[in-house]
Amino acid sequence: MLDIADELNRWVEQGRDFAVATVVAVGGSAPRQPGAALAVDSEGTAIGSVSGGCVEGAVYELCLQSLEDGETVLERFGYSDDDAFAVGLTCGGIIDILVTPVRADSAARPVLAAALAAASAGDAAAVARVTSGPAELLGRALLVRTTDTTDTTDTTDAAGAYEGGLGGHPELDRTVAGEARALLDAGRTATVEIGADGSRCGQPLVVLVESSVPPPRMIVFGAIDFASALVRMGKFLGYHVTVCDARPVFATPTRFPDADEIVVDWPHRYLERTEVDGRTVLCVLTHDAKFDVPLLQLALRLPVAYVGAMGSRRTHEDRNVRLRDVGVTEIELARLRSPIGLDLGARTPEETALSIAAEIVANRRGGTGISLTGAHTPIHHDGSRELSGRIGSVA
Repeated sequence: MLDIADELNRWVEQGRDFAVATVVAVGGSAPRQPGAALAVDSEGTAIGSVSGGCVEGAVYELCLQSLEDGETVLERFGYSDDDAFAVGLTCGGIIDILVTPVRADSAARPVLAAALAAASAGDAAAVARVTSGPAELLGRALLVRTTDTTDTTDTTDAAGAYEGGLGGHPELDRTVAGEARALLDAGRTATVEIGADGSRCGQPLVVLVESSVPPPRMIVFGAIDFASALVRMGKFLGYHVTVCDARPVFATPTRFPDADEIVVDWPHRYLERTEVDGRTVLCVLTHDAKFDVPLLQLALRLPVAYVGAMGSRRTHEDRNVRLRDVGVTEIELARLRSPIGLDLGARTPEETALSIAAEIVANRRGGTGISLTGAHTPIHHDGSRELSGRIGSVA
């Protein structure tokens, strides 16, 4: 749902009633992951998507029905030989869809509205909804943020501040709030199993936690033509992109109009003082030892998602010797993607940027980078694990 937060937040601000259908679990080769959503307002306007188009029509009708009767429903769609093109997933996967009415009289509307407003503003927030359990709890929502709020509906305890509730026992709310906060800190969307004892309602529950966090960072070191193409590619992939170079004549807004930030400083000095996290990708395009060595010496010891460095194989070998000389270990060197990018036969800056971006995506998603034609690897590497979708079980 938070993947279409901007549009849905506008609907809330306009006072529209709508129903939102959210993918809550997937199995096999499914095109969208948990959290993907399609919403329909009372006038029949639709935004978002829950599949590659296979089940959109059926989900649209479910949304209209939910808007009319005010009922939250959970529906499973799978491959059907008899009706594959009507309501089945022709890719052979299975998806579970939770359809929630967000009407003026909906108990969950205030919490969902707050979650949409936070996500739309770029604030970190996570919304938890019951997707399996007693019918009266289905679709109930709870919101946690990275910072406490002053809203009078907040409850504050050892799990931190949270808004709303799942309609069960306060202990359940505290348990889910703690799980949601952990997923939010990791920037993850996933489902959590709550055992019958932990749910306090005599039945096990499954809760979907959707996290919305600020865009991950891509820091491009080296203000060269290849960097300009990589900046555009990084923005396309949803990164907040910074360009850093020690040479002010090259690191200019004119050369990098698409960058979110341009920094004139020695790369290692900037990296020492800036914030990075487990989603940050570092692309070193300077291929100059006086910049590369101190920068990579630091970068390879940081908890970032990706470190890649441009250069020929000869440059790579020379750079590795220099890095070993300054104390970089073999384990640290093994983190370095160099020469940077996948083998696409790239020549132009744009082709090279594509090869770098492809390696970043493969590294993030667990892809192999080989051609899918004739391969026996999953197309959607995350998908087969998501139908159970559960990161853990709380007793």
